[in-house]
Amino acid sequence: MRTPGRLFAAVALSALGIGGAAYAQQSGMSFFVTSAAIGKGADLGGLEGADRYCQQLAQSAGAGSRTWHAYLSTQAADGKPAVNARDRIGKGPWQNAKGVVVAKDVDELHGQNNLTKQTSLTEKGDIVNGRGDTPNKHDAVTGTMPDGRAFPPGEDKTCKNWTSSTQGTAIVGHIDRLGIGDDEAAHSWNSSHPSRGPEGGCSQTDLRSTGGDGLFYCFAAN
Repeated sequence: MRTPGRLFAAVALSALGIGGAAYAQQSGMSFFVTSAAIGKGADLGGLEGADRYCQQLAQSAGAGSRTWHAYLSTQAADGKPAVNARDRIGKGPWQNAKGVVVAKDVDELHGQNNLTKQTSLTEKGDIVNGRGDTPNKHDAVTGTMPDGRAFPPGEDKTCKNWTSSTQGTAIVGHIDRLGIGDDEAAHSWNSSHPSRGPEGGCSQTDLRSTGGDGLFYCFAAN
């Protein structure tokens, strides 16, 4: 018969084992969706601010030893060239917090990948609310064309290169691969539709109005 002290120790060791296994999986994680928004709409502090947020969340999940970049494109402006999201996330393969590979390389990521509602997990290993859930948070800001490249300069597709929380437009993808219609855009993980809303298109309220929350994808670049 186990004494209360021995029983407590056994339970504690069991919990430690479960937690250790989860931590080990997350330390091998190389892809996630941000579990929470920065909170300023599409103003992410530019690419630098978004990358820093990815790194912060990865660190909290035990995967901070890697270099993390946000999957975001920027448009050419103010004498600076465009940046393609596909060029800043490394070569792959990438796996989620549960150890499931979502794509083996950049071409597969932008082709027949394994991104679904069940595999596009947060750094905590949680599923993101999608179409049919309350609230729906399935819009991920990307500012990106389906092939992972930036839009040409001119019409704003990145909320002023991720510095505006008022006027502008950001292209979003559907984390759960579901939309109102049944077309290619509705099923796109990275290029579904532009943001819009009563406050100009880039605020937190605007992003929420179309089924988002200012979430974005993070990839380990090394």
